Amino acid sequence: MTDLRYGVCGGSSPNSTDGPQLWFNREQCCWAVEGISYTLDDCDQWLTNFQNAGTNDGFGASLILFIVFIWIALIFSGLAATLVRVFAPYACGSGIPEIKTILGGFIIKGYLGFWTLLIKTTTMMLAVSAGLSLGKEGPLVHIATCCGNLFVRFFPKYGHNEAKKREIMSASCAAGVAVAFGAPMGGILFSLEEASYYFPLKTLYRSFFCALVATSVLSFINPLGTDHAVLFYVEYKSPWYMFELIPCIILGVFGGIVGALFIKCNIEWCRYRKKSTLGKYPITEVLVVTGITALLSYFNEYTWMPTNQLIYQLFRDCSKTDVTDLCDYEKPSLNDIHTDNSNPHQYPFASAGPGIKTAIWKLVMALIVKGTLTVFTFGMKIPAGLFIPSMAVGAIFGRLVGIALQQIAYNNPNRYPFNEYCTAYEDCITPGFYAMVGAAAVLAGVTRMTVSLVVIMFELTGGLLYIVPLMVATMTAKWVGDSLCKHGIYDEHIRLNGYPFLDNKQETHSQQSLAAGDIMKPRPSDPPLQVLTLDDMTFEQVSTMAQNSTFNGFPLVLDRDVPTVWVRAQKRSPAGAEKRTGHQSECGQPIQDLLHFRYSLRRVAELGTDSAETETNRGVESLPNHRADPHGHCAGRFCETRVAHFAGN
Repeated sequence: MTDLRYGVCGGSSPNSTDGPQLWFNREQCCWAVEGISYTLDDCDQWLTNFQNAGTNDGFGASLILFIVFIWIALIFSGLAATLVRVFAPYACGSGIPEIKTILGGFIIKGYLGFWTLLIKTTTMMLAVSAGLSLGKEGPLVHIATCCGNLFVRFFPKYGHNEAKKREIMSASCAAGVAVAFGAPMGGILFSLEEASYYFPLKTLYRSFFCALVATSVLSFINPLGTDHAVLFYVEYKSPWYMFELIPCIILGVFGGIVGALFIKCNIEWCRYRKKSTLGKYPITEVLVVTGITALLSYFNEYTWMPTNQLIYQLFRDCSKTDVTDLCDYEKPSLNDIHTDNSNPHQYPFASAGPGIKTAIWKLVMALIVKGTLTVFTFGMKIPAGLFIPSMAVGAIFGRLVGIALQQIAYNNPNRYPFNEYCTAYEDCITPGFYAMVGAAAVLAGVTRMTVSLVVIMFELTGGLLYIVPLMVATMTAKWVGDSLCKHGIYDEHIRLNGYPFLDNKQETHSQQSLAAGDIMKPRPSDPPLQVLTLDDMTFEQVSTMAQNSTFNGFPLVLDRDVPTVWVRAQKRSPAGAEKRTGHQSECGQPIQDLLHFRYSLRRVAELGTDSAETETNRGVESLPNHRADPHGHCAGRFCETRVAHFAGN
């Protein structure tokens, strides 16, 4: 669907008459030609949109391609926003902040339901195909959790137990990441480090099995057609050297700064969206951002191509037959290398050619465009993940650093450390390796993941040899990001939306001396506490307070000066209060006349210390006084409370 913005596959052969084959993307279409190698520039099978329109004129062809490119992007994004708006409002965003909240114990009704699953699966493909600066990896975690939530309904042992249900959801999160990246171990660690609130050992085993099955099915289906389940499989010919840890640290600093800057800008924009009229028109916002994205992306090949394809080009190493701009080096001949005795450390790559110089300024523009558009895209009312855009920004900067370091090594072959590590005929600097490290650094700065991110990256690329530089860059990015912005992007969105999430990883200082009253005490800016007083409040005052308040219950105290809580009065109808008290209430009637207390088992005066402890263990209400009257009514400890319920909901 992404390649429909550029053209369609014309048929199985150059002279085919079997019509367009819409199920083939550009790469699969060109590979279908028998007897030729795969090249995108020389493929008769792929028909661009101006060829479909029947024109070969230069200006007319470019205009048609430009118009179709924008209109298809607008159609896809508009359809995605409309489906989310009408059928499943919970299908927007990445879903990871909400899943963290749900796994922490909160219930969001309908967020993991069938309609959310169906709409998010459909609109995720439309949003990615529209070319917006977003990814599908975060939404896949939400989709996998929806599947787990729906699946447990067939098993009452798990479906009727919220704790066991959340264990299955944790395993589902692991499967979602495993499918998104082809990284089963990274998925398990992601669920442990980022998503799950409670992760016992049995959940670890279940997550392991779930990720194993998900990755096995993915490998069997082989959706990428490469016989590799990972998304960006690369192989580097040279190892890394110790001096390369310094550029990795620089990339980590860049990732932390960019991550903190992105979090602050995105949160401010989302807060503005919630407060302004912009939030009332989500479909219009999506269409405007899509149009701007298409206009800014069309004239640069590195923003024009799909983001996952861009990341793959930045990650991979240059080969001898590579003709792309990123690999346009002025390579010396073997005779020049053998006869140049003044440069004994010269190796196959040489000075940057005109293609690399052109690619550098295009990558700089792509870095600015991708980073800026992601700020405004993440948080719109469509499915939007953050992994791929963050990796793209980091990969672009990492590739630029790699090219610069490579040229420094070429122009200074006799200086340390290049004269020690770079020998003849060896590529000691691999720009694609720095792109991989930069992608991990920026993603760590945005999400603040560490262990799971490193594992995901080496599973994603197959670069197990480079795990130490990845660890160095990731930890540096996290430290720098934490110093500039305390929380990651998902935690900040939890705080922005006001979800009741208690972070079990957050350290609370002075817990030994912290009293409950210090936490419950209202702030100076808060309004006074709304309480019911026993002696001086009338039924009219209670009814007015309940009707004008959004609270469902009020504490009952003796006096405002001594706010010792007796019981908690809940809101119901006045008729219910009259029925419980047995007489008609009047507006000026004191509140204590409407309170009806009775013994739980026996009179308070007859209770001893041992019996009192027994009643307390049984969960009987405990009130601060010890008084009982001779009529069997009680206003003291160990009495089951029956309080009149006031005012309508």
